Amino acid sequence: KDLGPGYQEKYYQRAVAFALRKNNLNLEEQVPILLQYDNKFIGRYFLDFLVDDTVILEIKKGDYFRTQNIDQVVGYLKAKNLNLGLIANFTKDGVRTKRIINLD
Repeated sequence: KDLGPGYQEKYYQRAVAFALRKNNLNLEEQVPILLQYDNKFIGRYFLDFLVDDTVILEIKKGDYFRTQNIDQVVGYLKAKNLNLGLIANFTKDGVRTKRIINLD
């Protein structure tokens, strides 16, 4: 929120990483997840953040939570076998968050 609107997503990611570490949270950045089908490698995801090995945090820029971004986090949760994801949207009015739950 302190940065304000108008920056590229990567700068918000850097600020979030700094803030999380400043608050002594354990996090990994740009975490790769390999996707397999029938024991064959078919692709890879990169998570913005994995916090305390339990929560996926995706950083986005924009005023709305897009369906594609929600679907993206659901896919990450399934691929990593986790239950909770957060999308943090950096908007012109500040940061808005959306909690995503993996029910599978």
